[in-house]
Amino acid sequence: MSQSVDRALTLLGSLDDGPVTLEQAATSIGVHKSTALRLLRTLEEHGFVHRLSDRRYRLGGRVLSLAQAALREIDVRQVAAPYLASLHERCGCTVQLAVLQDDEVLYLDELTGRWSAAAGRPTRIGRRAPAAGTAIGRVLLAGLAQDGRAAEELSADLAAVRRRGWAAESAEHPEAVTCVAAPVAGSDRRAVAACAISAPTDRVSPAELVKLVPELLCTAEAISLAYGGSPTPRWCENRCGARPAVRASRT
Repeated sequence: MSQSVDRALTLLGSLDDGPVTLEQAATSIGVHKSTALRLLRTLEEHGFVHRLSDRRYRLGGRVLSLAQAALREIDVRQVAAPYLASLHERCGCTVQLAVLQDDEVLYLDELTGRWSAAAGRPTRIGRRAPAAGTAIGRVLLAGLAQDGRAAEELSADLAAVRRRGWAAESAEHPEAVTCVAAPVAGSDRRAVAACAISAPTDRVSPAELVKLVPELLCTAEAISLAYGGSPTPRWCENRCGARPAVRASRT
């Protein structure tokens, strides 16, 4: 890869956590400020970077437009959208959809809960996080055995998540947040994505959030059915409104 391209991409990645100064940009890619400035100006010309009035730099609108175009190609997001909206309306908490890419979670969609919206918390759409450190990531990792991974590769915790069908996690973000997550399965019953409900711990206790797991499982099931998956005993038409052609066996 060209050194300039590598530096430019690394620089864009450093803006993921928010605006940076010229000095911070130069430090992030290990170059002199004059080199960083040339890269920033080139990225700015193409709309990938925007210079703020305080002379800091943030991601530009071109990045957002490309991200949205990429997300449109991942049709599970479109399939899940109405079910996530319904879940969000019912529970009032933050609702998320994510997929696993390598060892990271990529957030495809998010509907912000009333408490997070009031606090002005930025959306996680398009962001990544270490899979092992999040409930939504652990649900996806727990499904790796279905992709041909040896069962012994799963930790005892992930094996338990797989058996239970959902995961819970507290304080998995920089702010104190509780989260529960469940997998979305495709036609081959493999996890293609995961959805989650999260809320600030000072507003919703972990025990209270766990009470929403039936709603979460039903939503994950509805998305799975809409995506082409087969019904399972988790399915509940009273909550999600899905109408599979064949009901799951209860035996």
